[in-house]
Amino acid sequence: MGKPLHEQTPQDARTPRSLGAVSTDDVHDLDKVYLSGYGETWAKTILIGDHSAVYGYPAIALPLQSLKMRAWVAPISGHEHMLHALGYDGELRKSGERFAGIRRAVQVAETFVGRSGLSFDIVTEADFPAERGLGSSAAAAGAVIRAVLDAYGKAASPDELFALTNGAEIITHGHPSGLDSVTTCASDPILLDHGAISTVVMNIPAYLVIADSGISGSTRDAVGGVRERYEHEHERTRTILESLGSLGELAVADLAHGDIKGLGAHMNQAQDMLAQLQVSHPTLDSLVDAARSAGAVGAKLTGGGLGGCMIALASSRRQAESIQGRLYDHGAKGVWVHALQTGRSSGNRDEERYASARTRSDESIA
Repeated sequence: MGKPLHEQTPQDARTPRSLGAVSTDDVHDLDKVYLSGYGETWAKTILIGDHSAVYGYPAIALPLQSLKMRAWVAPISGHEHMLHALGYDGELRKSGERFAGIRRAVQVAETFVGRSGLSFDIVTEADFPAERGLGSSAAAAGAVIRAVLDAYGKAASPDELFALTNGAEIITHGHPSGLDSVTTCASDPILLDHGAISTVVMNIPAYLVIADSGISGSTRDAVGGVRERYEHEHERTRTILESLGSLGELAVADLAHGDIKGLGAHMNQAQDMLAQLQVSHPTLDSLVDAARSAGAVGAKLTGGGLGGCMIALASSRRQAESIQGRLYDHGAKGVWVHALQTGRSSGNRDEERYASARTRSDESIA
């Protein structure tokens, strides 16, 4: 087995507050368990294909590797797992619906290891907010699963980790497509097409600006609304979804060929269609308009909508930072710049705003 993930944790990283508080009188077989475990995943954003993917059309998701989700676990005395996340400090089993995915993540990880009975102190932190369409539930589940496996010294293949994370996501989303589960630990763009998942070639020297509206979006409500329109306005809604699917196919070619203008135009068209599906929001519309007025090549909501985040495409870092500033001026609660050609991302506009965004993020993991 390779070097345990917890040994790779940055020195200044937060660790479970009960670390080192366990004696061998309290926990048996400690020789088979590391003192702590660490797991890490990251955010994702939907570039093209929001909602239409539910009906089998192509969707492209981008991993945002600089927006981390982190989890630490350490064995503790007692008979209950303890959770520290989003201002919650208490028993995991009493943590409520918001943390159902984390509870399930611990269960599937223990089943995979083939052991249970130990109690863990679990801490999660993230650089991005929940309920914004950035894949926080899958990222949290994946990070916790990795931390538990790391604590037991149990290796898992990428396919096994994907299956475990998707198993935890069932609690959160019912019938997850797997897109969030794979993208929140991927290094390349991911294509979901008729249920099949593959990577996408990306040769586009551009920047993506991601802005948080500050409004929690409900994917369940948004998907339900589209389904209702699909049933009652079938032909009109089917045509919109089919057109969104076609944009997904075009976006794959845009990324491969480095066509920034083409990708931006397709993002703008997608936003118009999503608005017709009534899944946008006045605040999102305002941020999209602000980004375009600041020079964005294209801009649209990302994820389920009805709140959450929007994304904007810029052809240079200078343009991206200008868009970032304009979005802050129009009320965005957090804005990040992501370099598509390298996968790197910048922090927020200044240290004060970056710190405040991190604080908001730490209170928004689910």
